[in-house]
Amino acid sequence: MAWVVAVVAADVALLWLDDPTAGLVPYAVLTGLAMAASRRWPFPAFLAALTMAVLSGAAYALLICTGYRTGQRIVTRAHVAATAGAVLAYAGVLAMVAQRSALEPGPVLARVALLTVLPVLAGRYLTRQRELSADEERRRIARDMHDSLGHLLGLVSVQAAALEVSALPPDQRQAVRGLAGSARAAVAELHTVVSTLRRSPGPGLEGVPALVERFRAAGGRVTLVRSGEPGHVAGQGAAYRVVQEGLTNAARHAPGAPVQVTLGWEADALLVTVSNPLPGGHRAAGGGNGLAGLAERVREEGGLLRVHAGPHEFRLVAMLPLLVGVNA
Repeated sequence: MAWVVAVVAADVALLWLDDPTAGLVPYAVLTGLAMAASRRWPFPAFLAALTMAVLSGAAYALLICTGYRTGQRIVTRAHVAATAGAVLAYAGVLAMVAQRSALEPGPVLARVALLTVLPVLAGRYLTRQRELSADEERRRIARDMHDSLGHLLGLVSVQAAALEVSALPPDQRQAVRGLAGSARAAVAELHTVVSTLRRSPGPGLEGVPALVERFRAAGGRVTLVRSGEPGHVAGQGAAYRVVQEGLTNAARHAPGAPVQVTLGWEADALLVTVSNPLPGGHRAAGGGNGLAGLAERVREEGGLLRVHAGPHEFRLVAMLPLLVGVNA
């Protein structure tokens, strides 16, 4: 809220200095709405800021803030193209205005760079740096845990194993056996935590065929369909979980019904669809903690999850963006 108030105050003051007779109240309302929307919908807010900048000749603070937030959310080629197109359109309009007013093009280009290009690049760069810093911190914690706690637990496990094979009374041998089992379990749990901190890749798209085969081995009827040219998707783990959740729902709500899993590669996204018919009179629920958690995971990867629970068919659809400039 503080940022919204600060941007509104700054841009209203700039407009008032430029034209005291301008409609400051509607302008302030539009600026506030654009800033409030920029947190959830940065690109539409950025377009609104560009439009206000062209019409009013101001909106400098709004341009910088919405451009920065747009840069933070750039993931796909479509995002890059849309943002670049909007900036080029803004530059073109300013160039035409400058030409009609017989102004030098240099200040116009500088204005475009300072108010749009630099904020977008700064948002993308700083977001990437934070991601890299977080990854490095996780790896550091994983190394420390492995080198210190892992070493100590390993010694405890070895000593407990030595006691297991030594000559001990039956009651003590049973206690030592329990201690050795607990030590081995602690070492295994530590390795799991360290692997998670290191972001060891879990099941991704390469694990989908095996998942389908396991479902078939359990008696399920499932068909896997692929289409399009594969690319490098942002959330491979999320794609795997969508298929897993769809198969689980099919087994729960429509046991024995045929299930179709589709991996459809589009120009800038992967569409993952799991669908199955429903028994007569049965309508699958469209909510639940599992689907809510899955939707959140897909959103974290820049994607979108939709649940279509009709009277005759249940369909789970996820759109996951492809990474910019990365080939499969």
